[in-house]
Amino acid sequence: MFTGCSHTTSPFRLGGKWTAKIIRCLEDGPRRFSELEVPLGTITPKVLTETLRSMERDGLITRAVGGAMPPRVDYELSALGRTLLAPMAACCAWAAEHLPELRDAREAYEGAPVSDGAAAR
Repeated sequence: MFTGCSHTTSPFRLGGKWTAKIIRCLEDGPRRFSELEVPLGTITPKVLTETLRSMERDGLITRAVGGAMPPRVDYELSALGRTLLAPMAACCAWAAEHLPELRDAREAYEGAPVSDGAAAR
């Protein structure tokens, strides 16, 4: 069991579909909402808004509203958010190194017969 990390306060939001992708999009500097929509492709505005809000709430990004009309809103990785770049790079390197093994394991799993005593997949 993890010490200091309860199931209700887990800081790991990276398991979500979009958080890591948004972090990568903001890696090179601030972007506007519409500038995030383009590289994320299939994300809906609602899901992007919800994800950005949760990331801001967790301190991973900052939201800056400019004084222009209409207001210019920029999203940027916070110092805390930037600390995730190195672990994410390590995960990407691990995945690249082990991708053939992952594919083999998935193919073996999908091709394996389900026995009578095994739980349904």
